[in-house]
Amino acid sequence: MKETIYLDYAATTPLDHRVIDEMHQVLKEDYGNPSSIHASGRKAKMIVEKSRKIIANYLKASIGDIFFTSGATESCHTIMHSSIESLGIERIISSSVEHHCTLHTLDQLNSKHPSLEIILLPPAKNGAINLIELGAELKKGEGKTLVSLIHGNNELGSINDLKSIGNLCKEHGALFMVDSAQTFGKYPIKVNEYKIDFLTASAHKLFGPKGTGLLFVNSETMIKPTFLGGSQERNMRAGTENVHGIAGFAEATRIAVLEMDERIEKLWKIKSYAIEALSQLSDVKFNGSIMKEDSCGHILSVSFPDSPKSDLIVFNLDIAGICASSGSACSSGVEKDSHVLEAINHDPKRKTIRFSFSHNTKISEIDFLVETLKSIL
Repeated sequence: MKETIYLDYAATTPLDHRVIDEMHQVLKEDYGNPSSIHASGRKAKMIVEKSRKIIANYLKASIGDIFFTSGATESCHTIMHSSIESLGIERIISSSVEHHCTLHTLDQLNSKHPSLEIILLPPAKNGAINLIELGAELKKGEGKTLVSLIHGNNELGSINDLKSIGNLCKEHGALFMVDSAQTFGKYPIKVNEYKIDFLTASAHKLFGPKGTGLLFVNSETMIKPTFLGGSQERNMRAGTENVHGIAGFAEATRIAVLEMDERIEKLWKIKSYAIEALSQLSDVKFNGSIMKEDSCGHILSVSFPDSPKSDLIVFNLDIAGICASSGSACSSGVEKDSHVLEAINHDPKRKTIRFSFSHNTKISEIDFLVETLKSIL
């Protein structure tokens, strides 16, 4: 069996062996219900609270502002629905290049609350939000506003300037929500300094377990839960806590923070090498920014020219043992550019592939990718 070259880390990551060890320990020994008052329950509760502290320290947040969920999608849904009902949000400003968990929730809210004003800003050429346009939209609107923006775009890798956006929001009295699924643990995020009111993240993007995520809620903008049950997570999120998943999330975060500088350096070494190597192919273009100051080191969106073989690139890469993602969305069997590519005016005749790396990606894997693409194209 041939060795698989995995270049789809933006989709998900394998579990770090240290995370597996931590989770195995909890699964084997610490099976108590955190809501139980006996010794086994108290031990499980201690694991959850220790995990909360680790994650709060990374975000420079208060421990009481961190809530564990099943992932960023649930957290996003909770914030958007509850902010309308709990905080009286009357308008939401977002962008046309957000993750579907945001855009689909906005569609739902639009049907449920006809009076809600929803503004989707177009991205700048590099795929990030235009701060001047955001400022203008904040100035002209009336009603309590929530600004919901992705930190690192999951298709392009473009990074939004959280600090500048946070300052703009506070200047105009708007609340600020951040989808940090692609950047959590990869870059420093300081929720108080950046004036962030809400933040979402998932463990599985960070070499942690699937099915575990978090919701940061600034205590000054507290919202109500969207479904009811027990009093877990201080009444914010009903249901028995996923103790081993939470422990794995915290361990993945702890390791990521410890190794952050080293990982960033390795990622940019790989990405820079990939850009140079792929540029040797005929008529290759890169979507969004490829500059270190405004793009993620682990995501590279590559556009290939139209050809009889270009539609089968992902399929042929898979046959060669290389895992990557198409930059297109398939609907009813007809493949077309994703909403993100359409928003940046990508030529629909060209084929886009998203390659995403980790600190474990090897130069030799990039070499094999380029040689494989030469044979395919």
